[in-house]
Amino acid sequence: MDVLYGLHPVEEAIRSGARRLDHVALSRERRDPKLEKLAALCRSKGIRMTSEPREQLTRMARTEMHQGVVAFLAERSFLTVEDLLLPRPDGGLRFFLALDGVEDPHNLGALLRSADGAGVDGVLIPERRAAPLTATVAKSSAGASEHIRIARVTNLVRSLERMKQDNIWAIGLDERGSTNYSDFNFRTDCVLVLGSEGAGLHDLARKTCDHLLRIPMAGSVSSLNVSVAGAVVMFEAMRQRRMPLPPVQPVAVKPRKGLGS
Repeated sequence: MDVLYGLHPVEEAIRSGARRLDHVALSRERRDPKLEKLAALCRSKGIRMTSEPREQLTRMARTEMHQGVVAFLAERSFLTVEDLLLPRPDGGLRFFLALDGVEDPHNLGALLRSADGAGVDGVLIPERRAAPLTATVAKSSAGASEHIRIARVTNLVRSLERMKQDNIWAIGLDERGSTNYSDFNFRTDCVLVLGSEGAGLHDLARKTCDHLLRIPMAGSVSSLNVSVAGAVVMFEAMRQRRMPLPPVQPVAVKPRKGLGS
């Protein structure tokens, strides 16, 4: 079973209903409105609860950052690329996030939180050279990891090629990119590809991208942390996609002269 800890991650896991919860362990020592609210939510959903000493919760969560609550859930089932490629119910443009080797669980959690907030339709994470979806990731995402659609893929480059076959543009974020992120038109089906914390995009992933974007920096540091950079671009994409399309200007057609005129 998977273990989640923290008020927000456990609450979001309950609300999403994506996974079966075996039970939730609550601290005997903590008594406050936030924990009582979570207990009431568990009762309304028919979820079994136990009362445990704080030290026992620390052993369960393997951290003291559990905020007095630990949940035990069924293991997560990941989607496939084909699942993500299904058309949106509203027929709108699709926007995905692909992570090329993000290994820090706090960065992964922050990116999943931003992806959920920016309306991303799904996230691709490789099986190797990537942080697993642990309780730390769930805590860092404030529970967003329980809502976002995630596909875990064997080969990220091959998955990007498959998405491109479905007319989805692959957009890489790289400090060597030639186009500023704010100048790119995100009003299209696309997948934003982010590299690892140290090396950035791997060569094959970079070559697979149709466009490489950059975030211009005004200071001495050449780039942002991957989770910050990803959030900047995701919310720019959301801003553009929420703007109304400009009205189509009618084209003046000169009347054709008839024969003999």
